[in-house]
Amino acid sequence: MNSYIRNMFTQDYLLRSLLVKGEVSNCKYHSSGHIYFTLKDGKGTISCVMFAGSRAGLSFRMSEGQQVIVSGYVDVYEREGKYQLYARQILPDGNGYLYEQYERLKRELEESGMFAPEYKQPVPRYIRTLGVVTADTGAAVRDIIQIAGRRNPYVQIILYPAIVQGEAAAESIVRGIYALEKLGVDVMIVGRGGGSMEDLQAFNERAVAEAVFNCSVPVISAVGHETDTTIIDFVADLRAPTPSAAAELAVADIREIWGEMAARRDRLERQMRRRLEERQWQLRGMEMRMKMVSPMYRIGTRKMEAISAEERLRERMERLLENRRHELALYIERMRGLSPLEKLNSGFSYVEDGEGHNIRSVEQAREGQEIYIRVRDGRIEAKVTKSQAFF
Repeated sequence: MNSYIRNMFTQDYLLRSLLVKGEVSNCKYHSSGHIYFTLKDGKGTISCVMFAGSRAGLSFRMSEGQQVIVSGYVDVYEREGKYQLYARQILPDGNGYLYEQYERLKRELEESGMFAPEYKQPVPRYIRTLGVVTADTGAAVRDIIQIAGRRNPYVQIILYPAIVQGEAAAESIVRGIYALEKLGVDVMIVGRGGGSMEDLQAFNERAVAEAVFNCSVPVISAVGHETDTTIIDFVADLRAPTPSAAAELAVADIREIWGEMAARRDRLERQMRRRLEERQWQLRGMEMRMKMVSPMYRIGTRKMEAISAEERLRERMERLLENRRHELALYIERMRGLSPLEKLNSGFSYVEDGEGHNIRSVEQAREGQEIYIRVRDGRIEAKVTKSQAFF
């Protein structure tokens, strides 16, 4: 059947040489050199391919949103049973409608001040509830739940299952933002996984941008991949390149929190110990001052001073007495050296007349005179018989 249908396409002359105008979407440059993309307008889309051998008919690099004119033919790919436009030549024809609409709305919102940084709300570091506006199926919500649960399992995640693609998507996203705001979540993630520009169109709508701007809860935009940029990325309080990154920005890692709490506890304990030591030293100082001014302390101090003075006086008296004893001993020795008794004991004698006068010279003695001689153990009475001078 596919072969028969292809034969019909081949026999149709109009399908062998066409010029098709449309907007580029889902453009992919394959490693083989082929280019796969979609052409679309307001009424429909058609899959297209330009083989590597026809790349000479392309003088520029195609990107999302470009308006182009494709020259080629329509044929059926029998194995998959689908038809597509095989491009021989591609010429640029300005920007596509969706891209122009995106740029126009972006300029309007920027001029109105909705992108101004002063309107951005800070995202709280520690949260209890996380609101998520996205589809309830798909990789985006799974990534958010997995990463948020791994970083902090105590955070409650409230999901509003919104439609994120198609005509009803914008209204559904707006309802989700209002619903989670009413519940009072701490922070909100609004987004979806990657896709083409038309797949992300709901996040380029004015109603969604205004809902994000007017939301009293901080909003993190997480639409598509890192290279995708939508209107709400400029309006949101914080832009995340992917839904996974948004979960990391919204939910603090509980291990880091515990580590920070432990470090702060240690710092607090050190500061408290230091304060206690300072207060103890101050208390000791106050106790000493109180003792110094108390009557009992003063009496005790005076008593100690008196005892100390008494000891010093006793020591000085003892030293003085010792010095006096020493001096007395010296005087005794000196007196002993001058004592007549000592001289008598040494073998000398003392001669005196009858009147007790000391006879020191022969001139004082007369013949027949009675004299008295004192020796160590008594007195001798004698009479002078003769006196003779030596010189």
